[in-house]
Amino acid sequence: MPTCLTLDTQGPVARITLARPEVRNAFNEVLIAELTAAFAQIAAAPGLRAVVLAADGPAFCAGADLRWMQAMAAFSWDENHADASRLAEMFWVIDRCPVPVIARIQGDAYAGGVGLVACADIAVAADTAGFCLSEAKLGLLPGTIAPYVVRAMGERAARRYFTTAERFSAAEAHRLGLVHEVVTADQLDARVDELAALLCANGPAAVRACKRLVQDVAGQEITPLLRDDTARRIADIRASDEGRAGVASFLNKTPPPWR
Repeated sequence: MPTCLTLDTQGPVARITLARPEVRNAFNEVLIAELTAAFAQIAAAPGLRAVVLAADGPAFCAGADLRWMQAMAAFSWDENHADASRLAEMFWVIDRCPVPVIARIQGDAYAGGVGLVACADIAVAADTAGFCLSEAKLGLLPGTIAPYVVRAMGERAARRYFTTAERFSAAEAHRLGLVHEVVTADQLDARVDELAALLCANGPAAVRACKRLVQDVAGQEITPLLRDDTARRIADIRASDEGRAGVASFLNKTPPPWR
């Protein structure tokens, strides 16, 4: 049984909750392994339509656990590389989860916590949440999260916040594109539930295909090969049972079968 998180599934929605509030949900080797396993389990569950990534306590995720960092201080280069590779794998598994992920950010997200936010497909933050890429304060750098954070907030903003390690507000995170919406704390759950319901209202195969489409075409040159690939994807889904049923339901003004 997981010890650092909870995994609860109700119908088509799974909810993963970081459960180390006493250390502000900071990462250690156990939490990293459990998050990796939980998202791998979700990826293999065909009936799931949305994942909510949440956290207990006042903080969303404070980055690395201090005791874990103390242990790493005595690691060799090879041990540090192996440890960082497990963290990199965790972020990759979250980012590539075929089920859309909604980050529910009720409190501060620091360092690797910002990485969790950046890996989510939809990020909603309470207006009191703060963000910080704090690694440089410790003489470190945000290595494993960099691909996701730079993609989310852009290179210019990343240059500033990686190097200054300054705290920034939820409003600034929204302006930069790191989070999609900022709401009051008492509105957070309702908004996350609304977004999960929107995901569940759409064709389940189509939603997964849409997520994969964005990942595959982002940053690509629009070549004849890419144009043909996108045309093939449309043809595939039009000819699928879900695509045919969805179009028929729209034309007949009846609810689609997945509802």
